[in-house]
Amino acid sequence: MIYQNLIIYHNGRFDKAYKIGPNPFSQTLHYGIGVFEGIRAYKTIEGGVSIFKSKEHFERLKQSAAAVNIKIPLQTDELEQIAYRLLIENKLTDAYIRPLIYLGEEMSLYPSAQVNVFMGTWQWGKYLGDKPLRVMISSYERPNPKAYPAQAKITGAYINSSLATFEARQKGFDEALLLDSQGFVAEGAGQNFFYEKNGTLYTPPIGNILPGITRSTIMQLAKDLGMRVKEELFKPEVLENIDGAFFTGTATEVVGIHTIDRYPVKLNWENTLGFVLQQEYQQFVRAESCQTYTII
Repeated sequence: MIYQNLIIYHNGRFDKAYKIGPNPFSQTLHYGIGVFEGIRAYKTIEGGVSIFKSKEHFERLKQSAAAVNIKIPLQTDELEQIAYRLLIENKLTDAYIRPLIYLGEEMSLYPSAQVNVFMGTWQWGKYLGDKPLRVMISSYERPNPKAYPAQAKITGAYINSSLATFEARQKGFDEALLLDSQGFVAEGAGQNFFYEKNGTLYTPPIGNILPGITRSTIMQLAKDLGMRVKEELFKPEVLENIDGAFFTGTATEVVGIHTIDRYPVKLNWENTLGFVLQQEYQQFVRAESCQTYTII
């Protein structure tokens, strides 16, 4: 078990992961009522370690919790301090950080009064690797945003993502691209989606997608570089004749797409706007210095 000897944080205590176990009657375990975040830390070009946009991630964690009636008993700066200490305790620089807010014992559907705070960190390469991906349009749809808060990272909601990814892998693809209930392209199983056509980048608008922090970073980088970015709804038929495409996300970072169903994109990855943004993103995250710690 590769995670069992990592030092984790749990309800005010730093200890080995194997010493802490969830209550089998946890409401989150039974009903999926919980929230989480995915965050990355990078060794900066100055030699320190920076958690990329840590405030924004922990603020989103709190917003996700509020959306499902959970109050996190820690402030944003306290969560940031825990994350940096975990990096030190585990002697990590380039690392992935996973905060999880889960509930205590409660078999009804009314939120449990016990709120548990877990945070762990480990070395994790790019979630989907570096090579351009073969992607399929999933048979699974994103749920209607009126069914649950689509802007929140809710644990139970990720069964939709898991099923879509499993289907894609079973059929020989690398990842899934999901539509919304109206048939418009929404996002990947755990990533935001962009495509390129005639020198312009297109991405689905906020509404039925997670408003990704990496997504917003890429959009700003693109605008800083003079690229045109349009947020608009589009059907999957549009993707049969495009110049390039890519996914973004904290775990994924930026990764190119080679084919969508049986349709290849026109340009080689190295000749796309996505490739330029992939390189810019790597420089940007390693130059982040708003809060940098030196870890020996």
